[in-house]
This record gives sequence, structure tokens and C-alpha cells, in this order.
Amino acid sequence: MNIEQTKETITLGGGCFWCIEAVYQELNGVIEVVSGYSGGEVKNPSYEQVCSGKTGHAEVIQVTFNPEIITFKKILEVFFSTHDPTTMNRQGNDVGTQYRSVIFYHTPKQNQIILEVIEGLNDAGTLKEPIVTEVTPFREFYEAENYHQDYFKLNASQPYCKVNIQPKVDKFRKNYSDSLKEVK
Repeated sequence: MNIEQTKETITLGGGCFWCIEAVYQELNGVIEVVSGYSGGEVKNPSYEQVCSGKTGHAEVIQVTFNPEIITFKKILEVFFSTHDPTTMNRQGNDVGTQYRSVIFYHTPKQNQIILEVIEGLNDAGTLKEPIVTEVTPFREFYEAENYHQDYFKLNASQPYCKVNIQPKVDKFRKNYSDSLKEVK
């Protein structure tokens, strides 16, 4: 089967894009992860503009994956378990609409699955509060500046990475050890 036929894309925001990028890069079945901005009104925003909170964009990752290797539900399971989807416009010390929990769906089928997963998580009561993740149709994605790509891989020794990203990656590796890419 042609690789183009086995690719699907989803755009996810769960706080700082460096944190969620690091997790999804290790997930088996994920082909590519690109950090960027989505959901705002300014064309081609810069990091500084997005950080101001005035553009309406969220820091996001665009995940391209092979649904024959990893299901969309698994992509969502990882998403909801690696950030706090119950806080509005906040992830830890990162506060503002640019850090909101958001899913930009690319197809009606994705939207249906997202809503089913959220309903299931809320009904199960596994989270302390209801999920407030914004679910909205995908419109545009602006790739972040080059220095934001592969940030954790290239800067793991930086204090922000050690304090904020490494614990998330460690928790992810522990909880999803059966879903990690094989180390070459």
C-alpha cells in the first residue's frame, strides 16, 4: 500500500509545544511531528506574537501518523494523559490562551471520535474535573521557527527541559512502554 494512503494528520495543543512534541516523537506509528501555531487570526505569526496572547493562536503540534500502526484513539489517549485537559488556558506555569488544550480536527470522522473519547473520559470520572479541551475544525497551521523544532532532542540539558519536559517524557515512557518506537 502507498504510504500516502496510510497517513493521517491531527493538530494538537496541550500547553507548551516543546513538551508534547517530545512525547509524540517517541510514539510508534508517528511519522512526523512539527511544532507550530494554529487557531488565531494573524497570518504567519512569530513566536513572540503568539506568546503575547493577542493573536488567538495556540502553541500546537501537527502529528502525521500511520493509522495502520497506531489508532487515532491511541493518539488521543496519549494526548489526554500527557497534559491537563481540565484547566482552561493553562498548563502548569504556562498561562494564556496560547497554552489552551485544543484539538483541531481534520475530518468529520476525527471530530466524532474526539467527542466520543471526551464523553467516555468524562463519564468514567478518571479526571478530577470535566475536560475543557476546545475541539474545532482545522483551518491553518503555521510552522514555528526552526529553533522550536526537535527542541527537547536538541536541548535536553537546558533547565526548562530538565524541569518541565523530562518528567513528562519519563511518565509517558513508563505508561506507554509498549507503544514506543524501537531505538535504532
